[in-house]
Amino acid sequence: MKKLIGLFVFLLLVGTQIVTAQSKQISGTVTSADDGLGMPGVSVVVKGTTIGASTDIDGKYSLEASASDVLVFSFVGMVTKEITVGTKTVIDVVLETESIGMDEVVVTALGVTREKKSLGYAVTEIGGEAVSEVKETNIVNSLSGKVAGVAIRQSNTMGGSANILIRGTASLLGNNQALFVIDGVAMDNSNTNTAAQMNGNGGYDYGNAAMDINPDDVESMSILKGAAATALYGSRAANGVILITTKKGKKRNGIGVTVNSGITWSTINKATMPEYQYEYGAGYGPYYDGGPGDNFFVSDFNGTEKLVVPTSEDASWGAAFDPNLQVVHWDALDPNAANYGETRPWVAPGKDNTVYSFFETGIKYVNSVALEGGQDGYNFRLSFTNSDESGILPNSSIKKNSIAFRSKLELNDKLSAEANVNYVNTKGKGRYGTGYDDNNPMQNFAQWFQTNLDFKRLKNNYKTADGDQRTWNASSPTNLDPIYANNPYWTRYENYENDERNRVFGYVTLDYKFNDVFSLSWRNSLDSYSEIQNERIAVNSNSQSYFSNYRRNFAELNSDLMLKFHKQINDFNLSGLIGASYRENRVKRIFAETEGGLVVPGLYSVSNSTVAKSATEWEEDNNINSVYANVSVGYKNFAYLEASFRHDESSTLPIDDNAYDYPAISGSLILSQLGALKDLSFLTFAKLRANYAEVGNDTNPYNLKATYTQNVNWDKNSSYSVNNTMLNPNLKSESTKSSEIGLEANFFDNRFGFDIAYYKSNSFDQIMDVSVPFATGYQRKYVNAGEIENKGVELAFHATPVKSNDFSWNMSVNWAQNKNEVKELYGKVKNIVLGSAWDVTVNAAVGEAYGVIKGTDFQRINGKKVVDANGYYKKTDETDVVIGNIQPDWNAGITNTLSYKGITLRALIDIQQGGDIYSTDRKYGLATGLYKETAGLNSKGNPKRDAVSDGGGILHAEAVNEDGSPNTTFARANYWGGDQYYGRTPTARYVFDASYVKLREVALSYTLPKSILSKTFFTKAVFTAVGRNLAILHKNTPGFDPETGQSAGNMQGVSNGSYPTTRSYGFNITLGF
Repeated sequence: MKKLIGLFVFLLLVGTQIVTAQSKQISGTVTSADDGLGMPGVSVVVKGTTIGASTDIDGKYSLEASASDVLVFSFVGMVTKEITVGTKTVIDVVLETESIGMDEVVVTALGVTREKKSLGYAVTEIGGEAVSEVKETNIVNSLSGKVAGVAIRQSNTMGGSANILIRGTASLLGNNQALFVIDGVAMDNSNTNTAAQMNGNGGYDYGNAAMDINPDDVESMSILKGAAATALYGSRAANGVILITTKKGKKRNGIGVTVNSGITWSTINKATMPEYQYEYGAGYGPYYDGGPGDNFFVSDFNGTEKLVVPTSEDASWGAAFDPNLQVVHWDALDPNAANYGETRPWVAPGKDNTVYSFFETGIKYVNSVALEGGQDGYNFRLSFTNSDESGILPNSSIKKNSIAFRSKLELNDKLSAEANVNYVNTKGKGRYGTGYDDNNPMQNFAQWFQTNLDFKRLKNNYKTADGDQRTWNASSPTNLDPIYANNPYWTRYENYENDERNRVFGYVTLDYKFNDVFSLSWRNSLDSYSEIQNERIAVNSNSQSYFSNYRRNFAELNSDLMLKFHKQINDFNLSGLIGASYRENRVKRIFAETEGGLVVPGLYSVSNSTVAKSATEWEEDNNINSVYANVSVGYKNFAYLEASFRHDESSTLPIDDNAYDYPAISGSLILSQLGALKDLSFLTFAKLRANYAEVGNDTNPYNLKATYTQNVNWDKNSSYSVNNTMLNPNLKSESTKSSEIGLEANFFDNRFGFDIAYYKSNSFDQIMDVSVPFATGYQRKYVNAGEIENKGVELAFHATPVKSNDFSWNMSVNWAQNKNEVKELYGKVKNIVLGSAWDVTVNAAVGEAYGVIKGTDFQRINGKKVVDANGYYKKTDETDVVIGNIQPDWNAGITNTLSYKGITLRALIDIQQGGDIYSTDRKYGLATGLYKETAGLNSKGNPKRDAVSDGGGILHAEAVNEDGSPNTTFARANYWGGDQYYGRTPTARYVFDASYVKLREVALSYTLPKSILSKTFFTKAVFTAVGRNLAILHKNTPGFDPETGQSAGNMQGVSNGSYPTTRSYGFNITLGF
């Protein structure tokens, strides 16, 4: 027996030695693919056992394993990796962020994180790189084409505003812009552009206030679309919410530093500029004193008569260019100039000195540095970003400096504090003038101009020796004052604006955890900024000299107290919150301007006014008290039901009827958990969701009771008057009812999937001012009236067609269609004009989509356009015919991402189908003979500008005569007032299909591998080449961008003095250490 026991012990010891010999020490480092930093807390386990370890603060680990063992590396939110040990003793692993799946966590209303599968409403989340990789000045533009149901319209101006609509237009006359929320703090997105600017009548585009958001600080963005998703935010969220989460510090050893430096160049896309004719020059026709065809002035120069270009004319119906014809040009009319009376050949400018040469190459530098760190119970992130941008117009720039600090401190095991503070300083100079205005060079270039002008000479001679303007558009050869237009360089260097905004926003939060079920959160936030805008017009300009000063101070304070709970009870998961909030808004504005011109040239001060004028001041205060609650119940990770309720009391509504409520309910079923579907190997996840919500809205301050406005005093007597708009003490809140149903599914281990939603919302009892009879003593009146309906379909599709160890191809497609209809207006009113431009209006009309375009249409017989006896198109007698609609049929975006090892190529195609846009530029540019279509040869092979009797003119071959017979009559096109004259042609001639296909973004990046970085002090190195708006692959708008707009707001669908779209190219480098 002893021998047997001894033999057993011997065999056990030998076996132990064999096992020990087969095991070995394995060590390595686990890093994140996002930033290359070591990841603490990663689980490293020998598969099939409980043997394992966790990485330390630097991401390092060590454990014993045998060659045949498989190590499993896992971390929440990262893709799990399995690696066979084999002969290796050092195994370094890079973990990637987990792709969208059933357990994805997203940020929802009030900053609450939820499992995406539990949500009964649509939430789309995109990563911060989607807005920071291609650095737009206005972050709103970065969302274009990336989210189903989100429509962006850009203004093509430096730092200009962007119009953002989520699921269509909900308010007939009010604000339709989405609410921006940063880390739970609502951020003001006001647009301070004037009403005239928004309507295309001139002014500067100062952009949206949301452009203060720094893309480099964005970690992720959640787009909350339906009312059920946004109801907890109250009335301001009726148009959807852009929920932004900023970056924060991470637990690590020491302080991490990330440096980013980038440069971007911008050049005009000539496809979005008019094509000019360079066969004929200045003039309106044979109306002058001499030269070929009486197309020139004749003037005396020191006793010698010479031909002079008709400088007083702002059209190009003049004489054909002839290098043998010598004439005096605009810059040789100044008796004090050295070239006075000089003649030069009558020729078109060289190709390097045409209108296109006016535009410069814009350059933008963005440099940022971020410090971050953290230990147990504490983290922080501090960043600074400097942006320095010059535009495509001379004397234009925007300089921005941003500082952000975010930190969280766990004071003990129950109490924690978090703070976030941001400061942004923005200085603008020479923003682009817009619309039909002297300060918009495009108003001349695209509408009223001379094709004979040499831009090099315009630049070198825009100012005389004594500081006066020298313009191409002199009143006569002996009166050099401008008659209609300034020299464009005078406009840019003398008549410019400057502005500055200083902004502080952030929050302080205290969280107390009572136990594993309940916690209490108290958050106080502030968004405050002051801005100043100065506008000037110099003496000797076409318009009277002028200076204005506008100052605006905005402050919003929010205080929220929330009790949150979470509890698992058997098969039920309960979570929710109950809270109360107080919001206070204060706005102060002061506007002062000169009258009668400036006394002293070059002194830009309101006190330098010829006529003394008092400043105008406004102050608006309002507050809202709210209580709200939300509860979510989940059953066996299969069925979820969520309900929320908010009650608001607003100071802007009647005191006895100032409250309104927001009930919302939503639910979801995880279909892939059902027995019949659960066993389908190809189905990874499927969910059916539905929701219903009601939301309300209040009005602006002081719309209830009439107040007096002080007018100019008469001697010592004060003069007061009531407002022209009758206020309404019985206003009640607006209401919107919204419902949605959706289905989402992923297949083959998330290799591809889709999310489809159908929604419908009706907004009624809208607060708006409507016209009333003058007999009432007023012009307008505030009422509750009107209803507008939006319904539509959204589809998001994602796929990974190819995936291997080194290569992957990811594709995402989004498509959205919104059908919009104005159901009711006020009383018997069937139409409200939203805006106008001479013979065209944009309207809210009952039974039509919001934003129908009205004007005169072509007369037609059997669908064919009709011409008169002279070959001119005939227009309808009615001037309010529907000739277009600003609403698109659908929008889509297609993103492809190819990755090979450390190389990533991403491209975004942005598509719009349908919608219409009216072009004021085409209307006037054709009438003044600027455009290519007004010259060249006709269908007979003769010059269009020859007389019809000589074989010239234009034939509208597709048209018919008034008796229905085919048209064979050529219309006159040889001088002003012919076929292209807007006075006789239908408005519909200038309405175009606004469809487009654009190569919106391209980014090519290379990330240095860890094997190289480990030999340096860098933890991350990424090199990126970027491009934006690189090509318009398809459009139907000749000479302008179909996407163009004046400003953010409801007046869209009119192109008036629009700037060309810019192509942007650049490089970024990001280094971490």
